[in-house]
Order: sequence, then C-alpha cells, then structure tokens
Amino acid sequence: MAHYGTLKDARIADASEDIRGSHLYGTNDEKLGKIDDVIFDHSSGSIRYVVVDTGGWLTTKKFLVPADRLRVSAKHTDDFEASLDKRQIESFPPYNESDLNSDSKWADYEGRYKSKWVADPVMHRAETDRNVTPTAQQASGNYASERAAGVEHGYAPATRMPVSTGSRRDAEAASMTTERAVPAGTDSVVINSSAAGIGGRWDTFQSRLRERRKEAVAHCSTCSGESATKRGSESAETLRKAV
Repeated sequence: MAHYGTLKDARIADASEDIRGSHLYGTNDEKLGKIDDVIFDHSSGSIRYVVVDTGGWLTTKKFLVPADRLRVSAKHTDDFEASLDKRQIESFPPYNESDLNSDSKWADYEGRYKSKWVADPVMHRAETDRNVTPTAQQASGNYASERAAGVEHGYAPATRMPVSTGSRRDAEAASMTTERAVPAGTDSVVINSSAAGIGGRWDTFQSRLRERRKEAVAHCSTCSGESATKRGSESAETLRKAV
C-alpha cells in the first residue's frame, strides 16, 4: 500500500520553483487560499494532493485538492486554479494532517473525500463511495457526455460541425494505429493521474521532489531505518515510469 506524507518544511527546490506559497483561485476567479504543502507518495515522489490554507474563511482552515484537478491560472502569474467554489469546499470532510500517520484513518478520510468528486469514466453517487454505471448517454465518445465532463473540469469542447466527407476521412485516419502520443483528430482531454504537464513551475517542482525524494522523507518515522532502505530501492525503470 502506498505511503503518503507531507513535505512540511523540507526544501527541495529554489524559492522561484517552489509552488508552496502560490495562490489558488476557484470558480469566477475567487481566491480560495494559498498552497501550504503537498501530499506525496513517499515511494515515488509523485504529488497526489495540494494542501490549501484558506487563511481562516474555512472553519478547519485547510482543505485538499487532487493534483490532477489543478490548472495554471489564466489570470495570475505563478498561481493556480481549480473548478471549485467555497460552497463545495465546505462540503469536504475536515482535513486533519494526523490522519496520514494511520493507513486506516487515511483510507477512511480519502474515501469520504473522493465521494465528493465525480470522476470520469467511473461516476460516484454524491455522499457515497458507490460507483454508478454510466448510461449510454454518459459513455465515452458521446458528445453530450464529453461536454458535461468538460464543464465539470473547467473547459467546454467546441461545438461539433456536421460531418463532411473530409472530416469523416480525418476521423477514420485518427482511428488508425499511430506513433503519436495523441491521435490526430481527437477532441477528448485525458487528465493524467500523475498530474504531469500542469505547467512549467509545477513540473519543475515535481521533478525536484522526485530527485530529492529521500531527503524529503527523512523526517518520516515510517520510512526510517530498514523501511527507508526498502522504499528507496526503486530501479531506474521504476523511476522512469514515475516520470
């Protein structure tokens, strides 16, 4: 089972590269707080969540945002944004950093937290962890579904034009085997769970964390001694996959 923890005061990047201290903006450019810390996988250095300090408007003061829900702010240099508003954040279960010290407590918290999000292609019923099987209208490739998912993630797919002979040929070409990372002609967006490609500052910070992962987990009692040796013995192939 993956072991997660926070960076706390560990310095793994120059101040200009560190995302901690960056502001987070939500729906309608509403300022939600500052990124205070990150929660990352101690075995790989991959960031899973950012910890946002609200400065006091939220009773529990801090909340989490999954790394793959972040975007570079379109209006504020070196800052980030997410499709969230204060009402949604107030519905999240209270974040308590001490839960990370217990696998069972963290698993329970993460389950309750994730139930507040709708994830594609598996949808979760609000207030529960129970999966909902997508209907035909929700199936991947359905334009109405794509547009709804786009709005959820903060973007809207362009309106599709009637399919002409030329565009039909493009679609057929796009379905053929290709060496391109993204097939030509696709209009879908895949959010990578590793959150790679959010932006230059984020990607640099993520790289620094992976490079200096052992230093970053030095304060972790769970990863100390023999356990730390075992967790720090990934092969070059494993590290390449993490990147």
